[in-house]
Amino acid sequence: MLGLFQGASRLRAALRLLSYTAPFPPTDLQRLCPIQTSARFMSLSRRLHHVGEDGSRSSPASAPDRLPFSRVSVEDLAFFSQILPGRAITDPDLVESSNVDWLKSVRGSSELLLRPQTTEEVSQILRYCSSHNLAVNPQGGNTGLVGGSVPVYDEIILSTSLMNNIHSFDHISGILTCQAGCVLENLSLFLEERDYIMPLDLGAKGSCQIGGNVATNAGGLRLLRYGSLHGTVLGLEVVLADGRVLDCLSTLRKDNTGYDLKQLFIGSEGTLGVITAVSILCPRKPKSVNVLFLGCETFEQLLKAFQLCRGMLGEILSAFEFLDSECMKLLNTHLKLSNPISDCSFYIVIETSGSDPSHDAQKLHNFLEEAMKSLLVTDGTVATEESKIKALWSMRERVTEALTHDGFNYKYDISLPVERIYQLVTDMRQHLGSRAKRVVGYGHVGDGNLHLNVTSPVKDPVLLAAIEPFVYEWAARYHGSISAEHGLGLKKRNYIYYSKPRPAVALMGNIKAMLDPKGILNPYKTLPDQLKQH
Repeated sequence: MLGLFQGASRLRAALRLLSYTAPFPPTDLQRLCPIQTSARFMSLSRRLHHVGEDGSRSSPASAPDRLPFSRVSVEDLAFFSQILPGRAITDPDLVESSNVDWLKSVRGSSELLLRPQTTEEVSQILRYCSSHNLAVNPQGGNTGLVGGSVPVYDEIILSTSLMNNIHSFDHISGILTCQAGCVLENLSLFLEERDYIMPLDLGAKGSCQIGGNVATNAGGLRLLRYGSLHGTVLGLEVVLADGRVLDCLSTLRKDNTGYDLKQLFIGSEGTLGVITAVSILCPRKPKSVNVLFLGCETFEQLLKAFQLCRGMLGEILSAFEFLDSECMKLLNTHLKLSNPISDCSFYIVIETSGSDPSHDAQKLHNFLEEAMKSLLVTDGTVATEESKIKALWSMRERVTEALTHDGFNYKYDISLPVERIYQLVTDMRQHLGSRAKRVVGYGHVGDGNLHLNVTSPVKDPVLLAAIEPFVYEWAARYHGSISAEHGLGLKKRNYIYYSKPRPAVALMGNIKAMLDPKGILNPYKTLPDQLKQH
């Protein structure tokens, strides 16, 4: 009872804060810590054998046999060096980081990294690669989690990191046009100086690129408020596999002339074309931002709090995230982040953003008062200052980082009906028993997106065999998606039929064959190895 009383006292203090719109008390968060020589190309037969996470080549997540693409020759290198002076990289030390994914679970053996600066250079590269049957791996910030951003074998890596110029920004409409290699955080800083924000926000914003965000249809923390990139992206410039430039870089909010071709490339993971520029609709920077960090004892209470939140906060609600107590233990243990409230079974991060601080404060006051009266939350704190807002958000954003310190990590990005989200976590714990070190759940309640993570001391084939296909069968049973926002990449390509019917996948194959008949763009990714015809 003492803990509940202390939690209620803290919430009432938050209510008083909102009533008087006073500065955030500094003590409320005091516990938060805040190629070398061209001769190397004659030995390109060297390659790393890719295996599944269970250690066998028979896993659906393992790489198929190498397709009969050409290997880079001395003549090829001479061509690329000519059109990209100093930017056709062959130094193994420089190429290495582009061969390995962020999780260090997939490693390619490419020996050539190309760094174009313009769309014309990308066009020349792809035109040449198409005519010479050379496979290409488009790469942005390399922050993907499904093996989609790195080579599988010796594909040429085409990095967009030097394509980082902002073309234009319309201060009236809020439409930003930029190259694909612009880092998301840099775009956010650019816009904030002009009283705007990006419509998406990700934990990897410091290194992910907008082109990669679009290519994977990244969701992130603001999707509840601003929707997906299928709605906020107004136009794209894309270089097709044969080098043709598709200029659909529209800045119009409404354009109903023919097929909306840009939608094909949003979420296509670089398999249909290389995105080189983006125009995107950006919302105004809110004048009032508040973050609540609340505790619940049951997931049922959390869902009821979500329903109450949507009804009472309405138009100012911009995020509703959750993490479980196992996530909090990881943050405490591995990152030394202290729990800002008392221990609870579940934690909620709610963000509001609006134009009138007093109006928003009153709405928050009413919501917290009702949540307390209904016994939906047992403890909580509120942040209104930027530094404290960032401190509270770190409790959600850094869970992925904390997991990397907990052993080998099996990651699943599942979309489910909201009421089913945490049931998968509890069912997985029961299913795995003592075989797993830890099973944790966190994610985006607002859009039904669960990040399920299973850790073990080391890579464990027996454990993986128990997780898969159980997790995909479970998601299919409840009409969910096996990939909510991470894409399919290499690891999930052969599981696509759990989420999409055969005719739909066959049509995807037809589109791929039409736009990339030689299959040189990001091979072995997204589509299954054997396309089943309906």
